[in-house]
Amino acid sequence: MALKHLFILVAALAAVLVASAADTMTGVFDERIKSLQVRLDGNDFAAPVVVLGSSDRIRIDFDHLAEDREYFRYSLQHCDARWQPSGLVDSEFLDGFNEGSIEDYGYSQATVVHYVHYSLTIPNEEVAPTISGNYLLRIYRENEPDEPLLQCRFMVSEQTVPVSAFLTSRTDVDYNKAHQQLEICVDTERADVEDIYNDLRVVVQQNGRLDSERALLRPMRTSGRKAYFEHTPELIFEGGNEYRRFETVSEYYPGIGVESIDFQNPYRHFYLFVDEPRADKPYLYDQTQHGRYFIRRQGAAESDYEADYGVVHFELDMPQISDGSMIFIDGDFVHRRFDPESEMRFNPVTQRYERAMLLKQGAYNYQYLLVPPGAMRGYTAPIEGDSYQTDNEYLIKIYHRRRGDRYDRLIGVHQIIDN
Repeated sequence: MALKHLFILVAALAAVLVASAADTMTGVFDERIKSLQVRLDGNDFAAPVVVLGSSDRIRIDFDHLAEDREYFRYSLQHCDARWQPSGLVDSEFLDGFNEGSIEDYGYSQATVVHYVHYSLTIPNEEVAPTISGNYLLRIYRENEPDEPLLQCRFMVSEQTVPVSAFLTSRTDVDYNKAHQQLEICVDTERADVEDIYNDLRVVVQQNGRLDSERALLRPMRTSGRKAYFEHTPELIFEGGNEYRRFETVSEYYPGIGVESIDFQNPYRHFYLFVDEPRADKPYLYDQTQHGRYFIRRQGAAESDYEADYGVVHFELDMPQISDGSMIFIDGDFVHRRFDPESEMRFNPVTQRYERAMLLKQGAYNYQYLLVPPGAMRGYTAPIEGDSYQTDNEYLIKIYHRRRGDRYDRLIGVHQIIDN
């Protein structure tokens, strides 16, 4: 009986620990907030990372579907390498007060859907991070600070460790077939790392996906002040396929991937060509943006304010899956979350998986991921297929916690694209 009670106690404790893990993923929690983008200001293709002490800025843009401006405020939270709150007080990671108001806004112009567009850059005169690491920015109404409307991730790096990486399709599991493998070298000569074998945490991300992110805690070998991470399963990634894409830049003429356009009051509807699984088809190269999207309206001087919203219809011609697996759309425009907004639902009438969502005019990248029952990550193989030739983008982040420190420093970030 005592052993049974012990098992119950352990299970209860585990449940509490899981429940206490904070949701720190980029996301939107109000249906009227749309088109959230987090970028390095001036470089739409770079990861949202600024170098500590530099002139770099993170830019956050979003729309509020409303007729008039609301007063939004924001605050920052410092997080550890696992994106959980680090426990630091504001004065330990910020210069200034940990709260600011969003003053950069503008009204939509000549659009069917009315909205107010907001922009914010970090650091600014009100808020400036003083240490490296992971940061979570939350935006809320002025009188409701405990109810965030949205949150987004960005990073501050010291860039004290040069990182080099080699990508190959000759992997430890197959040879020029379905996978890609990384080899990483971290040079700690200019960083204050006491034990390079035990004090580093290397995190690797493919195409901005969070579900397949990998973490390595120890190098395979070291040489002097260099740590080598190689020949380990954590550095072998499914090749996937090139992202699918569509463009809704014109409200009059179908763009790439769009079959037809129809106005049904109060929205314009963009019907995409019906997608088909590509798992059994030969690999076909297509230059994509690895899941990113760009707001754009044909002929507009300022697309941020002139691009309209329309309902985009996704269809996947695929038999219904009977084992309980779910299909999700993956891309920056759904914030890489597996939630009802990105889930494809099977329509028994059309015998297809479908999803419709309100999106701002622009150029979009997306793919379909299959998530098995109980799984926390998606797989490209069943729908998109896995090809070793695929051009994938990898983001490598190097974290270090010094002895006696209470937070994880981000000491290096490196981005590579397989071309």
